Amino acid sequence: MEVTGRILVCGSALALGALAVPPVARAQGASAAGGAPAAGSSARGSQPKQAPRFAVDLLWPRPLPAHELLGSAVGVAVDARDHVFVVHRTDSFTGRTETGADASPPIGECCVSAKPVIEFDATGNFVKAWGGPGNGYEWPQVPAGIAIDPKGNVWIAGAGGLDGQVLVFTRDGEFVRQIGKAGQAPAAGGRGRAGGLDTAYQGVSPGGRGAAPQGRGRGRGAAPSLPPNSASMEMFGGATRVAFSPDGSTAFIADGARNRRVVELDAATGAFRKYWGAYGREPSDAPQGAYAPGSAPGQFNVVACVETSKDGFLYVCDRANDRIQVFTLDGKFVKEARVAPATLGEGSVWDIALSRDAGQRYLYVADGQNEKVRILDRVTLAELTNFGDGGRIPGAFYAVHSIATDSRGNIYTTETYEGKRVQKFTFGGVGPLTKASQGVVWPGGAR
Repeated sequence: MEVTGRILVCGSALALGALAVPPVARAQGASAAGGAPAAGSSARGSQPKQAPRFAVDLLWPRPLPAHELLGSAVGVAVDARDHVFVVHRTDSFTGRTETGADASPPIGECCVSAKPVIEFDATGNFVKAWGGPGNGYEWPQVPAGIAIDPKGNVWIAGAGGLDGQVLVFTRDGEFVRQIGKAGQAPAAGGRGRAGGLDTAYQGVSPGGRGAAPQGRGRGRGAAPSLPPNSASMEMFGGATRVAFSPDGSTAFIADGARNRRVVELDAATGAFRKYWGAYGREPSDAPQGAYAPGSAPGQFNVVACVETSKDGFLYVCDRANDRIQVFTLDGKFVKEARVAPATLGEGSVWDIALSRDAGQRYLYVADGQNEKVRILDRVTLAELTNFGDGGRIPGAFYAVHSIATDSRGNIYTTETYEGKRVQKFTFGGVGPLTKASQGVVWPGGAR
């Protein structure tokens, strides 16, 4: 049976129920109707578990132009040419030690921030950089994600406390469209929150950058922020990611940092069509209690990502609830699954990418709290293995935030906060599993 029109969402998970629609199976190890067996199984159940294998590319990317720096990197996308686009936060530097050339007067030769959007070719060469405030649009306080639609246009989400907009540009940085609008800082005593500036981590921690208060482990201090409004059909409440239907006609927005919903747009015009919350229900902006392992939250917390599969499912990251939820493309709930459900702090499900084989058999999860990339079977949502560890050497992570794949199956990740890095992990085929947790995957190392 051909499956169409289905979506998956990431968030805290409840027990998996029996489902009537593939590719989501009723139990781990089950296969989709008419499809290949789930990873780690066979028709007779005799084959060992297998998973994709990766090794970090120690020399990717090549250096940026002289004296330019990459800041907290919060989005990565790959276009049809396998060019890699990264969006980063240009105010995430420590002026005294990183950007002395930007001081007035300059205190040293190095360095300055690169422009917000950086393009690399497939071999890691710098191609160009663009972005930032300009005429006709409102650049986000806090860029939060980047996506490339089937026409090659670049979409940028904004998750700051006053951000209610998503921007569309050509791949060369020419402005196309703004969807939604930025808000104004609430008056003192209003429903929004305002507070002292985040002096210790200004430009780095979410609290000082206007992020919403619903997440866990927020930063020191609070910049002005609008209240959530998950019923709005005019603006977003801290959009975090963008994904597209297989035919490119529909855009899905993870909305996100203040709101608790997925928004469906007409990709050609930006017109709002509809929205939904966890389980496909009406979203609620009522305060939620702190996440606890074993709990079953009814609403999304931080809607950190959306991703679509070629067979018509939507995957949503409910980051702070350690959960992925799966939907059809029209918003019908299919299932959910927990990912590292004991994780506290900022949660385990920060972003999702799908493998590039014909059936998109694997789901890759960026887990920025545990500093890993987790490899899941897309049918069962069972974790097969993971790689990475905390650290600053190649292959380790500091707040791995975003993840994408290219046509050859390679993985690209970005790191936010003080991580400030993009890395490439070269696909080495699918093979038998030897470790549940592989650690740092260097070339030639055991897996």
